[in-house]
Amino acid sequence: MCMEPLNKLTADGACRTVFSNDVSFASFYNAAIFEGKQIIHPDRLVRYENDISFIINDSKRAEDKKRRRDIVVKSDINGIYCILGIEHQSSIDETMVIRCGIYEMLEYLKQAENKEYKRLVPQIIVVLYTGPKKWNAPLKLSDYFEIPEELKKYFNDWKIILVDVKEMDTSKISDEQTRYFIEAIQAMYKGSYEDLKKLKRMKKENFLYAAIITGSIDQVENVLEGDEMDMCEGMERMAEGFRKEGEARSKSKYKAEGIIEGKLEEKQNMLKEQLGIKFGSLSSNLTNQLSKASIEKLNVLTRHIFNVTNEEDVLKIIN
Repeated sequence: MCMEPLNKLTADGACRTVFSNDVSFASFYNAAIFEGKQIIHPDRLVRYENDISFIINDSKRAEDKKRRRDIVVKSDINGIYCILGIEHQSSIDETMVIRCGIYEMLEYLKQAENKEYKRLVPQIIVVLYTGPKKWNAPLKLSDYFEIPEELKKYFNDWKIILVDVKEMDTSKISDEQTRYFIEAIQAMYKGSYEDLKKLKRMKKENFLYAAIITGSIDQVENVLEGDEMDMCEGMERMAEGFRKEGEARSKSKYKAEGIIEGKLEEKQNMLKEQLGIKFGSLSSNLTNQLSKASIEKLNVLTRHIFNVTNEEDVLKIIN
């Protein structure tokens, strides 16, 4: 694997490359939606042309609608042909439900206009999300709006099947290399070198694809030499990167905590002084309560400092 193509490969490209392998596709699908049951068989998969183009005409304009799904195959389940797809997402997309709905309906429309189809071919799209954050976008059409109770039973609620790679149960993935690929992504996101060490039989290219997807490729690409890479050395380099990131986060955290603590103490002392002037003196109870109060409570007290007339007023604000 030469460096130039690797540097240009995107997360989408890495995902498409991995799941273009029929064994990986079938293993992922069986784990993702069939709880590990071997429903999809790799030897029965046929690549499906997934360019969907359709001209929508009205009195004002002709709009060319074009959609391409990431990976689409055709297979039979118990003698019935189905279209199966994987739509890769490396970032959260608020429009994902609508996009998948468009993909599927345009495909059905294309089939309906094709005289060779006696009946439509059912299709399933699995959205594989590989981003670092938790998915917080809609999963069904009704998540976008409120529906009057009277209309709910008539509403067609379009849903998507979303698989978050970080939460996937890899024990249900039958193919070893596909399982290692998912586990490598999970380990990289967790920054766990110990988990990575368990994957030494993982194929070099899948390790690199996982690094591309997680944005970790810079930590291992300098150990590539021509077509060879020492997996142990690659993992050691990545582990070193994890350690440095962890140290940087810790230093940043401690620095932030130090700043917050400094501001908190400064705010406490200032309010004690102001209230001491206002009341003449402070009881030990109020002094202790001020020392325990959060910065948020103290900020509220600061805004109301001119309205308090006794210690009880202060305690009501900070407790």
